[in-house]
Amino acid sequence: MKIWYQSYTDPDEHRDYIERLDRFLQAAKDPGTRIDLKGLKPSAKHVHGLTEFRCAEQVIRNAIRAEREGYDAFIVGHFQDAGLNEAKSVVDIPVLGLGESSMLYACTLGRKIGLVTIDRIFIPWHEDQVLRYGLEKRVVGVRAIDTNLDEFMQAFTTEAGYRLVLDRFGREVAPLVANGIDVILPAGGLPMLLLAREQGFAIGGAPVVNGIPIAVKMAEMAVALHRLNGLAVSRAANFAKPPPLALAEFLATRAPLPDDRS
Repeated sequence: MKIWYQSYTDPDEHRDYIERLDRFLQAAKDPGTRIDLKGLKPSAKHVHGLTEFRCAEQVIRNAIRAEREGYDAFIVGHFQDAGLNEAKSVVDIPVLGLGESSMLYACTLGRKIGLVTIDRIFIPWHEDQVLRYGLEKRVVGVRAIDTNLDEFMQAFTTEAGYRLVLDRFGREVAPLVANGIDVILPAGGLPMLLLAREQGFAIGGAPVVNGIPIAVKMAEMAVALHRLNGLAVSRAANFAKPPPLALAEFLATRAPLPDDRS
């Protein structure tokens, strides 16, 4: 089994994070599974919907490339899931999103789920995401840590930086738990990987869920089920395949497929 894991970070600019993420992915996979971690250039370093849109276009192309290169599944390793629906519609291999997988699995762990994102600008994005997945009765709170990308990167390399982010995360979680939320989901690969060092992490009895291994295991399961009985994404409506000419026009807007620059 061969899986393409698509990070939205730059493998050169964020080398420490990429190397740590790769080690974590290799530890999370089953024996016999190969996971190839890929990055984006330019990465999603600007916190804005326009950046999400730009990165989504790269990710859709990479999903097509992954299928053509014989990958069995494609993981959108970005909690906002930008490009996820479009990627599902253009390839026949399973496509899993970090956000979608994490939220769906969190529903098995408790009744009320709270998201803690890395920037306030993402709060409306996540609220729309929750509505899109039909989880508005389950994911009932979204808060944001007051931090930035540089502080997160420092948190991976210094104990002081780690404690700073951990304390800020805890401050945002406290009112969610006080309001009856019983599952906490860090809304991003960065905080998920950072907090992975806390085994059995819970705040006020509410588990803090790391969605990265969840996405890996769901991708492995999707491939296994497809091999077992042919189960695949619906083509009836939302994920119907585009007409061949529409796909050709999309690919023709740039080079047919990007070079592997990760």
